[in-house]
Amino acid sequence: MTDPAAAPPEAPAVDPGAARPAAAGPAARRRVPARQGSLREHNLALVLRHVLDAAGPAAADSTGGAAPAAPPSRADVATATGLTRGAVSALVDLLIGARLVDELPPTATARAGRPAVPLVPASGTVVGLGAEVNVDYVGVRALDLAGRVLAHRETRGDYRHSDPERVLGVLAALVGEVRAALPAGARLAGMCLALPGLVDRGTGPLRLAPNLGWRDVDVVALLAGHPEVDGLGVRLANEANLAARAEARAGAAGQSFLYVSGEVGIGAAIVLDGEVFAGRHGWSGELGHTVVDQQGPRCTCGARGCLEQYAGKDALLRAAGRDVEEPVEALLAAADAGDERTARALRSAGEALGVALANFVNLVDVEAVVLGGIYAPLAPWLTDAVVAQLRSRVLAAAWADARVGVAAGGEHAAMDGAALVVLRAVADHPAAWLPAPAA
Repeated sequence: MTDPAAAPPEAPAVDPGAARPAAAGPAARRRVPARQGSLREHNLALVLRHVLDAAGPAAADSTGGAAPAAPPSRADVATATGLTRGAVSALVDLLIGARLVDELPPTATARAGRPAVPLVPASGTVVGLGAEVNVDYVGVRALDLAGRVLAHRETRGDYRHSDPERVLGVLAALVGEVRAALPAGARLAGMCLALPGLVDRGTGPLRLAPNLGWRDVDVVALLAGHPEVDGLGVRLANEANLAARAEARAGAAGQSFLYVSGEVGIGAAIVLDGEVFAGRHGWSGELGHTVVDQQGPRCTCGARGCLEQYAGKDALLRAAGRDVEEPVEALLAAADAGDERTARALRSAGEALGVALANFVNLVDVEAVVLGGIYAPLAPWLTDAVVAQLRSRVLAAAWADARVGVAAGGEHAAMDGAALVVLRAVADHPAAWLPAPAA
């Protein structure tokens, strides 16, 4: 692995939950005339994004998603982007030199002329780190531009009402282990950290994570004191927003959906036309703190009757008569064995979740609801109750049923989504990764 200090300058920070910024208006364009260098940077990004997007869902083999389409050739990229073949060829050569794109052996085509040379994202060269702190685990995952997982470290524990410095020390140690496991020559593009709560856009602070017991924590500053994080530009985002980004990349849920992340807390993320809508401050999607019963039990957030107290992981385990330290697999095993108390707990949780989701679908018209986190393996026991509530409570259900599906992004979706945020910044600003010209 190269010394991070020798890596190219980090690209501008990206808001992990936001859509791409709108184009500047005519007045702004007049004030900032396009220069040859900026035009080349724009076209480099255009070509690289086309090659990356054509590669299909990240980690398609492990998630069971559809096989990616055939890799594009230079001619295919020219047709798709509207650039000339000569311009595309020159730009591709630059991207190959920067180790962002690789060529595969030529393949025969139906067209006359030379065989096409397929273009694919480079493997093992540029790496994004996705990290996550959640109530019962801390993890770090490294993805390359091809969507391959190069390293993964995770540790389980009880981080309810924990000390941020201690937990972030655990995270930093895992970052060090992942960095040490990367292949020689890999260049780190940065790290994005998923957190279960309200995160100010980009670099924080974390405003509130009720189940962690953290409030107004400057996570980036605390991590900066650890040598394992040295040289990394750390970004922060809500874990459900990042998991939804991985789900959108997997491509199974369509372009507009609500992603529901079930853990001890319950997060959600709105995906519209393929982009995560994070809200004005980046705080949208706190589904677990919507009210199911205003006279209900006290929540960790201080309010009463929040969905989390009926359908969160701890609530489910308690309702089933189990210890909150047990894994979700214990619930599944008990339900499969015919335990009636567990079945009742799951039905009740599904009904509460369905009520909250019906309120959401009545407000925001989405085509699908995707159950992720612990809800993915529990879906066979939850879905019927959720669908029944949606059909009875959503005003438009008679004309357009909201589909309820299971997440395809995998069990580490938040970490994958965090790494994808880092790699997207590379795709948007590939000029920063070009080799320095010879003196």
